[in-house]
Amino acid sequence: METLELLKALILGLVEGATEFLPVSSTGHQIIVADFLNFTGERAKTFEIFIQLGAIIAVIWYYRERIAHVLRTLGSERASQRMITNLLIAFMPAAVIGLAFNKAIKAHLFNPITVSIALIVGGFIIMLIEARKTQPTVNNTDDITPRTALLIGVAQCFALVPGTSRSGSTIMGSLLCGLSRPAAAEFSFFLSIPTMIAATLYSLYKARDVLSVADVPMFSVGFIAAFFSGFFVVKLFLAYISKHSFVAFAWYRIVLGVAVLAYFWFSGDSLTAVMAD
Repeated sequence: METLELLKALILGLVEGATEFLPVSSTGHQIIVADFLNFTGERAKTFEIFIQLGAIIAVIWYYRERIAHVLRTLGSERASQRMITNLLIAFMPAAVIGLAFNKAIKAHLFNPITVSIALIVGGFIIMLIEARKTQPTVNNTDDITPRTALLIGVAQCFALVPGTSRSGSTIMGSLLCGLSRPAAAEFSFFLSIPTMIAATLYSLYKARDVLSVADVPMFSVGFIAAFFSGFFVVKLFLAYISKHSFVAFAWYRIVLGVAVLAYFWFSGDSLTAVMAD
């Protein structure tokens, strides 16, 4: 295993963990960074899928006490039953649509140009949502209704377009449904657990022929990096949004999207190749 390949795995793992739970699109960042690192091909795509598990385990570990309580009291507490029910309801729309259109999405939309456009459009949408002068009506995830959970699940479907951001879609959808910023972020984190575990395991199963024992060091480095950066970012993100809006993330998306579009625009051959993909 070459040192350079391990370094690429480390960088991509850090990027995955740092962006998975922010409204900036981890998939978009992975596509862009992997393109810059010349880390492409089926093996690279499988690696990018696998390291998502590291980020997911980070959020499970962060909420380990809350998750353990829900599971322990599932048969006796209404709040725990409501949480599981809402997560299942919110999970279903993206699961159904993702299974139906997964192949077409990966064939036509997984490229830096699509990601850039989605980043920019998503940034303006975040600004529009944040510009509203409404007060939240739901300040705790325990108060989410099944109808609201379904609407958040529908919002998550937009994240099937690379660059849109799963967390961005669910958090913005939650805000539109009346959730406070902390409650929206927390429900987004909980929803990421079944959504990403299912999507990751399904994708790994389909790519099982690409995996080999020789890839263990590279996959391990990426997994561990994603775990630690994910845990660190979740903690900082929750502290940040308790006092600030998501406008800074909107501007980040727009600036990054424009920068990447400019990069591919001025390198004509690369732009043609990316659009052809």
